[in-house]
Amino acid sequence: MTTPGFPRLPAPVLAGFAALPTSSVSDALDRLGLPGAVDGLRPMQPGARVAGQAITLRYLPVGTGGGTVGDFLHLAGPGDIIAIDNRGRLDCTVWGNILTEAAKAQGLAATIIDGVNRDVGESRAFGYPIWSRAAHARTGKDRVALEATMVPIVLGTVRVDPGDLLCADDSCVVSVPLARAEEVLAVARGIEEKEEAILADIRAGIDLAEARRRHGYHNLQTRQD
Repeated sequence: MTTPGFPRLPAPVLAGFAALPTSSVSDALDRLGLPGAVDGLRPMQPGARVAGQAITLRYLPVGTGGGTVGDFLHLAGPGDIIAIDNRGRLDCTVWGNILTEAAKAQGLAATIIDGVNRDVGESRAFGYPIWSRAAHARTGKDRVALEATMVPIVLGTVRVDPGDLLCADDSCVVSVPLARAEEVLAVARGIEEKEEAILADIRAGIDLAEARRRHGYHNLQTRQD
């Protein structure tokens, strides 16, 4: 395996993000004035929740010089997430069952695609999480070519650099800048604790408005300068 050119986050940081819903991570990003929530991607395997560092791929339409969909799994290690920028294309795929089996065997955490994938049933059977814009059958071979690996990409309108932290669950895909990951985690944990405290108050019979007031609910995600 080729060693990616980015710092590795400590295992407790990755585990901390994996334990949080993307809603709390998104709120933390808002509080810190950072972009991150990716619009329009949905889980092909509902119920999955992952957090891992991004191995980035950028696709472009095939040009006159040709090109292939490429080989890239050697760039990734256990727990990494393959992040594919196919410019949101809905007409051809960049991921299927062969990649699913290989990625699962290699211990990758998930694949996130700004585009579409196929062989959804096989991916579900293997328990390999994928987030994309939709399922589709038409191959990307001879339609798109792998332009670059381990470069900045865009998912939706969010920039993702190699090594950035990606979190995904049933609600959303969220990207966290690598350099701010530990800071975002601390803020997200604080938000999650406040929301759990609100729920505890409600379960104890306290009025919703009062519970929210006690724990500053309406400003949890407000940017702090």
